[in-house]
Amino acid sequence: MLVKCFGEFMGTLILILLGDGVVANVLLKRSKAEGAGWMVIASGWAFAVMAGVFTAIACGSSDAHLNPAVTVGFAVMSGHFAKFAPYLVAQMAGAFTGAVLVWLHFLPHWEQTPDQGLKLACFCTAPAIRRFGANLISEILGTLVLVLVVGAIFSKAVAASGPVSGLGPYLVAALVWGIGLSLGGTTGYAINPARDFGPRLAHAVLPVAGKGPSDWSYAIVPILGPLIGGGLGGLVLRAVAR
Repeated sequence: MLVKCFGEFMGTLILILLGDGVVANVLLKRSKAEGAGWMVIASGWAFAVMAGVFTAIACGSSDAHLNPAVTVGFAVMSGHFAKFAPYLVAQMAGAFTGAVLVWLHFLPHWEQTPDQGLKLACFCTAPAIRRFGANLISEILGTLVLVLVVGAIFSKAVAASGPVSGLGPYLVAALVWGIGLSLGGTTGYAINPARDFGPRLAHAVLPVAGKGPSDWSYAIVPILGPLIGGGLGGLVLRAVAR
């Protein structure tokens, strides 16, 4: 289990380093990618997922969940929850460490960026329109799609219909790209409690130049919504598994 947890830690670290990194690249002042826009952010997150999955596998986790909501979904589908707690710790730690590396990488740019909201967005998510119920539904739906389609990609039925073996990380990356482009504009599509909580905690404790509050009043949404969505996705997969 320790080897698997190390894989989850390393994979999630790379996920956040590249994922939050593309956000910082686009939002922070005097970055050469400043203002590149949503397409670049969504694409960067997709590549971050691909890189994180490959890293997790290479470092010992063949599951390569990188996401407590995915772990919950597959636990609900299988009925086995033994991996949830150790994976959760590893994923949270990896996300926190990845965010620290983002802070270090862009160190001169924080003080050049006066907007505290932009700095926070380099670490964690925030809604376009702050309405708890609607924001929660967005995170539930986005994560439900994530877990359901990931389960479909690796299902026996799909494997029997074509050459999916070895393409999994690329297909999951394409899925996350699609979720970002289609559903991400409402809440920033956390769809992953570790992706939001770990970097939000890093923002809170790091000496980010000129930072504002870490918006803990919103933090429950990108934790609770993905866990609910992941569980619902697992239930659907369990019902249709064959």
